Amino acid sequence: MIKTVLFDVDGVLLSEERYFDASALTVWEVLSSEQYLGLSPNEFKTQYTDNEIDEIRAQVFVQDEVLSFLKSCGLNANWDMIYLTAAYQIIHLLKQIKATAKERITQWVTHEINRDVLLEMKEALAETKLTLNFGGFLKDFQGADATKAGLFAHLDKIAQEKLGVDYTVFGEQGGLWSTCELISQEWYVGDQYVLQSTGRSSVQLGKKGFLTDEKVLAEPEAITDLFQSLKEAGVQIGIGTGRPELETIEPFQHLGWLNHFNPNKIVTADDVLAAEKVTENHKGLSKPHPFTYVWALSNKQKSIPECLATVFPIENGKETLIVGDSLADLLAARTMGCSFAAVLTGLSGEKAREQFEEYEADYILDNVLAVKDLVLSLVEK
Repeated sequence: MIKTVLFDVDGVLLSEERYFDASALTVWEVLSSEQYLGLSPNEFKTQYTDNEIDEIRAQVFVQDEVLSFLKSCGLNANWDMIYLTAAYQIIHLLKQIKATAKERITQWVTHEINRDVLLEMKEALAETKLTLNFGGFLKDFQGADATKAGLFAHLDKIAQEKLGVDYTVFGEQGGLWSTCELISQEWYVGDQYVLQSTGRSSVQLGKKGFLTDEKVLAEPEAITDLFQSLKEAGVQIGIGTGRPELETIEPFQHLGWLNHFNPNKIVTADDVLAAEKVTENHKGLSKPHPFTYVWALSNKQKSIPECLATVFPIENGKETLIVGDSLADLLAARTMGCSFAAVLTGLSGEKAREQFEEYEADYILDNVLAVKDLVLSLVEK
């Protein structure tokens, strides 16, 4: 019998497309804008049509093959995907000026890489005719350990080999990662919410954001009916998402979904980051770590240490159904001993079925609306 359903958001309720659009635009801005590396300043702008965004994304992520690869490695955070993609191109660019700027490159890549350093790189790169190599990412990451730590370590290895240095900061979540995060938030939340979202001011103004322009994975009214039907059947519902709070609450409010949820059953990336800051020995609490879902299941009544001390599998775990589109969600559910329903509306679509079958997901559904009949049939048993 199912008593609680916890939903992921991206790829389940809301399309990941806008996040991936913002991700591609972020990589493009790092490489193109005068505010960063400035390779194509005349081609950069802060407002693009959907067709232009599609073209940029197809180039940056190689027809989404890069995204699919990173998702298949269990990577669940768009900021990490952006960082890996942008950092790889920076390494490729620096390799092309290695013969004339070896000492400067060594200085740059062995210390914090922030925006000031990117501007120094810009000056050096401007002296050489350069090429980008987005397709090289897939080739060079073959054989990487399919985890976040493994991908970051492999990026560091690539940098050392291509740049001829013994140590780099590319394997760390440092200044360059933070720069990419800010740019991404500028694109996603727009000028109005950047300061609220990041605590930092925009570097490049003029972006309207995607918060009220989300792509929904079913008719909003049908999803509303799903939530209402589950609640009427006595099933509690909650959210466990890698999205920040603003990017969860604002679209839900806009779509009329927010009032169906107890706020204490909505756990976002902000909650995870706050937990990581107070738990020195538990870095990396984002999915596939089960913390997101454990805290949602507790209605945020347990303390963070209590959540982290949870003994798995949890008692009566099969009474909770986790609904997600990624391997990270499945692994979190499996650790907890909960049931897992995979939906085929994520980036890989129907192609994800094979992976979910390989990992023996409890249920594989075409879309989130199928959760209604599934859960109601289980409630009746």
